[in-house]
Amino acid sequence: MLSASNVSLQFGKRILFKEVTVTFTKGNCYGIIGANGSGKSTFLKILSGEIETTTGQVSITPGERLSILKQDQFAYDEYTVLTTVIMGHERLYKVTQEKETLYAKPDFSDADGVRASELEMEFAELDGWNAENDAAKLLSDLGVYEEFHQMKMKQLEGGQKVRVLLAQALFGNPDILLLDEPTNQLDVETCMWLEEFLYNFENTAIVVSHDRHFLDKVCTNIADIDYGKIQMYTGNYMFWKESSELALRQRQDQSKRTDEKRKELQEFIARFSANASKSRQATSRKKLLEKLTIDDIKPSSRKYPFVGFTAEREAGNDLLNIEHLSKTIDGQIMFQDLNIRVNRGDKIAFIGRNALAKTTLFQMLAGELPVEEGSFKWGITTSRAYFPKDNTQYFNTDMSIVDWLKQYSKDNKEDNYIRGFLGRMLFSGEESLKSVKVLSGGEKVRCMLSRMMLSGANVLLLDEPTNHLDLESISALNDGLEKFKGTILFSSHDHQFVQTVANRIIELGSNGYIDKADTTFDDYLSDHTIAEKRKMLFS
Repeated sequence: MLSASNVSLQFGKRILFKEVTVTFTKGNCYGIIGANGSGKSTFLKILSGEIETTTGQVSITPGERLSILKQDQFAYDEYTVLTTVIMGHERLYKVTQEKETLYAKPDFSDADGVRASELEMEFAELDGWNAENDAAKLLSDLGVYEEFHQMKMKQLEGGQKVRVLLAQALFGNPDILLLDEPTNQLDVETCMWLEEFLYNFENTAIVVSHDRHFLDKVCTNIADIDYGKIQMYTGNYMFWKESSELALRQRQDQSKRTDEKRKELQEFIARFSANASKSRQATSRKKLLEKLTIDDIKPSSRKYPFVGFTAEREAGNDLLNIEHLSKTIDGQIMFQDLNIRVNRGDKIAFIGRNALAKTTLFQMLAGELPVEEGSFKWGITTSRAYFPKDNTQYFNTDMSIVDWLKQYSKDNKEDNYIRGFLGRMLFSGEESLKSVKVLSGGEKVRCMLSRMMLSGANVLLLDEPTNHLDLESISALNDGLEKFKGTILFSSHDHQFVQTVANRIIELGSNGYIDKADTTFDDYLSDHTIAEKRKMLFS
């Protein structure tokens, strides 16, 4: 068991947490949520002991081992991949090192022999004889195959390092597992493997993630950070979101009697339980949720931005034709011989293991990269708005947010109109006068989305638009794209985002591509006729 008691954390005048008391118990997976800057990652560091609290304390049941997903990709550069994973079990690694040091001594004494015997016993108790095999299996399951296991970490690419550090955190069946954004840089198959791992994990897991699908699959509880407090809720993310919205509606409807509200809550719980898909909390959901009362669910104070795209005119049938388009960068094939006709109303999700391939394609279609082989042609009735993965070049100015956005407003450049528009994107009052140079990653994304909304485009190109956004903004963008009547070409690592927006999937690989229309993401992944083709893309 892991608990925080009266924990407060203050940086100067800023109070991040105030007298937080919360307990995490075995058999549960907790999803920590909160707006950007609320302190989700900081709270994990408090739990792990990496950050000292201003007041209060964190306690762990004696004898239990805590493991955390490390974020420093360079900390283990001089160690082999296999050793890096085993180092996740600190005690086992120390015992192994001490054993090797003793046996390497030229003057091995009787006392050394006694100590070596003690170490061998502890080594066996810690399942040390199976450590290398267990670590190797974890790595392979995460897509780091045997040929990499004896390489040094510094020889790996960034995405591979992330997987090794994830294997390190998971190694040795820790009693308490802390994971901060564990799905970052993972492909869909590896994400699914991690979901299954956490589904079967019998100890305590605490995760921070912006992936709503992931939170829904693995979480039994949601810990919501709001105004320096942490409120614990039974259920996964979607249950928290919908129940808090129900609570807000009930609070606003003063005419409803208590018994009517109770009945509405019971019907909501029954409906939610009946529609449960396979998730970590599904097995115990019914008995836990049936204990909930009206007072247990509370309306959230979260604010959602308004994201809505309206095309000035409808595009014709001739939208986009791509013919024999290929691209290679530094000897690596991004994609080859693409022949794609985009139809009006298509909402195409581009997926694949190589993020650079998708970014390269979007840059070419947006006119930011030259075409070297093949061609593409946009229809004359199309108007496009582009959301680049890297938006740095747009914010190299000291302009205020109001003046920055005013550049992209074609019809109305009045301050009141622009301020009103920004207010709906959660830039209210004096915030709209901030220099765009000092904006956070999430704020810049909201600015870029505002720019796209003002364009009136009938075709949207979005390269990883959910990066840097909090869960509320992702939900708002998700809703806005679902309602958009035009055509969308996009990429995203957010499973639910792809599932709910896309009606066509195109997967890019170094050996070709797959184009599947009239399908959802889940149906695409579960289609056995496509499974073998997908393997060929990367073989």
